Amino acid sequence: MTAAQPEDQVTEGARSLEVRWIFPGQAGTAVAEWWERLPATVESREDIYLIDPQLRGLSVKLRGGSALEVKVYRGSPGILVAAGRVRGRMESWQKWSFPCSPLSTRGATPAGWVPVRKQISRISLASRQVQAHLPGPVGDPGCMVEFTQVHTQGQAWWTVGLEATGPTSLLRRELEAAAAVAFTRALPDGMELDTDHAQSYAEWLCRQPGAETGTGT
Repeated sequence: MTAAQPEDQVTEGARSLEVRWIFPGQAGTAVAEWWERLPATVESREDIYLIDPQLRGLSVKLRGGSALEVKVYRGSPGILVAAGRVRGRMESWQKWSFPCSPLSTRGATPAGWVPVRKQISRISLASRQVQAHLPGPVGDPGCMVEFTQVHTQGQAWWTVGLEATGPTSLLRRELEAAAAVAFTRALPDGMELDTDHAQSYAEWLCRQPGAETGTGT
């Protein structure tokens, strides 16, 4: 038997502070080697995002075919600056997650939704300690750092992201501490983590061709 979610967690949702950079094409060898210096766990899954209708400030996805996740954008506390070489807009989110069944039993993605295949290499950073495993309970402070290879609508992309979770008062501290550790080593040529590339998955998907009408599915 699995434990039920605490009532206050379902009501309030989980808070996070995130930064993500998204780039077109395949990540080069130099980028992969830069990441491989860290002890990461690897996960492959398909997430299906709702893009039509577009819901401003809201991200809705089916995570790995087993959980419906709803995220509400709560504003930005400013720009993350790390190691003198990384800049990105921080985004505050509130998330709810509920078990659910697949969208379709026929294998086809319903209109208005778009599948995104991900191969995620992930490390956990808590109190500046690198851990090659997933974080603890939602209430524990920490930050995940991800390097993800993405395929959607016949195109390849790659992303680098940070997601801090835990008590709201500690989110910025954990995010900045994780960035300081993750980006200690100089970035390889061609890898520019700047504000021009910083965006959420929801924002990125809504900018793709056909997203306005849902024809991208």
